[in-house]
Amino acid sequence: MSRLRTNKPGYFGKGSVETAPAAAEGEGPTRRCTLSVDKLVTQPFEGVDTVYDIILYAARTHGTRNALGWRDILSIVEEEKEVKKLVDGVEVTEVKKWKYFQLSDYKYINFVEVKEAVSEIARGLIELGVTTHDVFNVYAQTSPNWQLMAHACASMSTTIATAYDTLGEAGLTHSLNEPECIGLFTNTELLPTLRNVLAHTPTVKYIIYDGEAKPALLDNIRTIREDIKVYSVDEIRQLGKTKPMEPLEARRPTKDTMACIMYTSGSTGNPKGVSITHANLVASVGAVYTLLGHHLTYEDSYLAYLPLAHVLEYIVEMIMLFVGMPSGYGRVKTLTDASVRNCKGDIRAFRPSIMVGVPAVWETIRKGIISNVNGGGIVKKTVFNGAFVAKKANVPGLAQLADSVVFSSVRAATGGRLRVALSGGAAVSRETQEFLSVALVTLLQGYGMTESCGMCAILPPELMRYDSVGVPVPSIEIKFLDVPDAGYFSSNHPPQGEVCIRGPSVTKGYYKRPDLNEDETIFTKDGWLRTGDVGQWNPDGTLSLIDRLKNLIKLQTGEYIALERLESTYKSCNLVNNICVHASSDAKQPLAIIIPHEQHLRQTLQQNGNKWIADSEADLDVLCKNHKVQELILRECNAMGKKGGFKAMELLQAVILTPDEWTPESGLVTAAQKIQRARIAKKFDYQIKHVYKHQ
Repeated sequence: MSRLRTNKPGYFGKGSVETAPAAAEGEGPTRRCTLSVDKLVTQPFEGVDTVYDIILYAARTHGTRNALGWRDILSIVEEEKEVKKLVDGVEVTEVKKWKYFQLSDYKYINFVEVKEAVSEIARGLIELGVTTHDVFNVYAQTSPNWQLMAHACASMSTTIATAYDTLGEAGLTHSLNEPECIGLFTNTELLPTLRNVLAHTPTVKYIIYDGEAKPALLDNIRTIREDIKVYSVDEIRQLGKTKPMEPLEARRPTKDTMACIMYTSGSTGNPKGVSITHANLVASVGAVYTLLGHHLTYEDSYLAYLPLAHVLEYIVEMIMLFVGMPSGYGRVKTLTDASVRNCKGDIRAFRPSIMVGVPAVWETIRKGIISNVNGGGIVKKTVFNGAFVAKKANVPGLAQLADSVVFSSVRAATGGRLRVALSGGAAVSRETQEFLSVALVTLLQGYGMTESCGMCAILPPELMRYDSVGVPVPSIEIKFLDVPDAGYFSSNHPPQGEVCIRGPSVTKGYYKRPDLNEDETIFTKDGWLRTGDVGQWNPDGTLSLIDRLKNLIKLQTGEYIALERLESTYKSCNLVNNICVHASSDAKQPLAIIIPHEQHLRQTLQQNGNKWIADSEADLDVLCKNHKVQELILRECNAMGKKGGFKAMELLQAVILTPDEWTPESGLVTAAQKIQRARIAKKFDYQIKHVYKHQ
């Protein structure tokens, strides 16, 4: 499978070209992908105008081929493990219980069955009384039922609002109240959280769930308010089966119908709801089909596990439905063999050929491979490193040998069929992209935002290079605005500036936020959306992202540093699990708050030259407070920075180590795993002030 060749050399020509000169001083010319020079893409084919048309097209074209796959939980296996930790300086042993899933093989429904299920649910919702003026929330884990509920609403012109399944009670309350949701779909596991907010969400009348719910919990929910009705998704389907088609046919959407209010993950304040129409989504599907359609074949399969409340996963799964590629659903907790019992993990069970992930996923995979190699002894490590060098340099004969003998075992861990992977959501470090492209799979980058239906630019395999997010997707055009304070000008060589986007897949505004929609620092009068990202045009017509305006910090020296760019590189250090780079205007250099990668840190401390630093068996909290460990991690991070060409002012002056994971529940990362910079700075305020006091 990994040998399937779908590249079209020369297909993209110059990548992107200028289609209009600069309209005013302080900005650059407009550029488009070479595939959409004369006209931006608005749809994949004539007659596909709405999301519902995609379901009709898929059923008509792909028929009884497998569409959506899932695994049932057969049992939960509990295991006890002894864990040593220090309490008041005394080592104690605790017994902890760990839960593992035993899962079935993959089961599937085909494209015709998807269409039938969507129709049944839609007719059931109409029978309940859900109207075209209502908003229906989807607060659930990524699964086939998430898709079926969303498409049912789309088919009957009812707007959905999305909510991450990791949302706390405050976030869930906001996502139900702002759009005045009449109901929602959720999972059994999330019903307790929902129960706690229902008293504060007065418009919610209908709750639809999947899974096996305890009758006592359902009864408890029904007693919160008299008008609350609770149904399983199977009950709604049975109800809909018996109802006529005519009321549903009268409710079909148009391209201008609001399909979705997709809430951003909210790194500052309450999340904003992005208003997305059917036309926006269809244009995005058409753009990707135009750009990458020749790479998406019937022989491929896609592993779906990212949150569907995130626009990247939402639009990718819609594209897979359109092209007829089977999507197999997995869970983050069961992706690998290590997290299941008596069965394979989702990746090896499904054996995908295409995967999409955020940088944290690819960092985890890279560090997992390295940890496995380091744990295999000096011979295995030497052979792997030699094979890596040979393949990277494309040494004749040796490169092919390295690929078939050494890296085949790495590929086997992901099912052995993986041939294309895409990273999106944030910048992935060059170190990680290069490592995985050599050892595992060609890792491409993309760039998008909720406001653009997830797609602004994608790097096609034909234009593979590092440090680039690709060419503008064919439904979007891009221009730069100058950023004089930071020295970014469209007249620079290469051209640089704030990225502005315009086109049929770009939203016209935020839900119930006229203050933002009328703000010309976001939406300009001539129809451009200012992204806040700083880009650079490369000679091959591709786009690179080099900064983020809100994360540009002016140091004591008067020079600017870009925090996100620094984090992307420092995060590729094997000793780093997560990182927040911090700087203030009175600082000479940045510092970093770091959660160490525990396994790699312990392996490093066990090496002969490092045994004097600290006891590798010590509690992680103790290691984090050890000054020699802090110096070790600082040294390794700065080595990565120097390797990445950082200037002296971009190197770290200190690190603050913490053993505690950052979670959406703690408020230190968003539901999409983006760091909450201000909250992290507040939590570690004392340590930060101590560092700067002694700089």
